[in-house]
Amino acid sequence: MLPSLFVAHGAPLLAIENNEYTQFLHSLGKTLPRPKAIVLFSAHWESSAQKVSDVDEFETIYDFGGFPDALYRIKYPAKGKKEVTQDITDSFTKLGIPYEVDSTRGLDHGAWVVLKMLFPNADVPVISMSVNAHLKPEEQYRIGKSLTKLREKDILIIASGGTVHNLRALKMGNDDGSIDKWALDFDDWLGKHINNWDLESLFNYDSLAPAADIAVPLYGKEHFIPIFYAMGAADHERNARLLHRSYRYGNLSHSVWQFGL
Repeated sequence: MLPSLFVAHGAPLLAIENNEYTQFLHSLGKTLPRPKAIVLFSAHWESSAQKVSDVDEFETIYDFGGFPDALYRIKYPAKGKKEVTQDITDSFTKLGIPYEVDSTRGLDHGAWVVLKMLFPNADVPVISMSVNAHLKPEEQYRIGKSLTKLREKDILIIASGGTVHNLRALKMGNDDGSIDKWALDFDDWLGKHINNWDLESLFNYDSLAPAADIAVPLYGKEHFIPIFYAMGAADHERNARLLHRSYRYGNLSHSVWQFGL
């Protein structure tokens, strides 16, 4: 069985940088057992109905602007896997979870930046999944929980986002390693309740966590909520381990959580 992961995808520049976080992700990809497929929820694919990809080979989406040309030359031509898409839709149908199958959308940077560092050869099949920030956390968790049995088939579930991701609060001109206290306070609170699998508190993070309104602004909830999908996929074991945490630009959190093993 494989774990489920929550992986911060940070800024697109990570794809061409060499730093503490990128080195960690490269190392993680080498130590993980090779999955038969990857199911990836990306903060950059939002939809009201749960979307499930059924793509033969993904295009690479450059959903950003103003970055170095090198970023736009990166390709990640992962293939899909129809049997896994079918397993997912069968589970959703059985549990009454509304969904739509998408056969055209490529991989956005929330997906390929992470995948490129973990599995650089694009040789593991991928099923791309949307997120819905308008659902209650309980519902996001339930969608993740519906995929638990995939992990028993050596399928890796990844949720890509960021626990502290407020673009308006970033200090892009100041990358000296300093960390805003409010970002640490929020991540510390989050870590405590994740380790205790305290779903009641986690589902009410917006009213209970310190600095939640800054760490998870209303306009940026889509980056935080993937963690509920990842936790739900490990509901039967309820084990959590923080594999990495670092920061850029004062408060952009690069955290990686492993669930289930």
